[in-house]
Amino acid sequence: MAALTVQFVRPDRIMYEGPAASVILATYTGERGIWPGRSPIICALGDGIVRLNLLKEDGGGVANVIVSGGYAEVKNDTVIILADHARRTDDIDLEETERLILETKATLAGLDEDDNRRAYWENKIKWFSMLLRYADAAQGEHR
Repeated sequence: MAALTVQFVRPDRIMYEGPAASVILATYTGERGIWPGRSPIICALGDGIVRLNLLKEDGGGVANVIVSGGYAEVKNDTVIILADHARRTDDIDLEETERLILETKATLAGLDEDDNRRAYWENKIKWFSMLLRYADAAQGEHR
């Protein structure tokens, strides 16, 4: 069976490097399925879940990774994913993430309306909220 070679990278580390049967990308225009033999593309990643469908001979299954922003390039059965933010759904502690949202909101509430740090904290709240939403949905699929 033909396979894709996948390299999934975020700014601080490699998330995954290895074979996959297929990849479902979360792009700004919706989900895009990638299978062996796909013509070359470059696309911008949106907010959502990238699904790595692993090979049956490697145990099969799906690795779900929540992403926010970045790019993906597909060429010669190689998929390179460069994500701005990425986290595996099975690596998310829901209670810890809820606690981080509360702490971040408290920090944001302590800033003046014209404080230029507000955008940073607002983006953190958006990311943590997205982790909760998608992780809860992905974990619900496996219950």
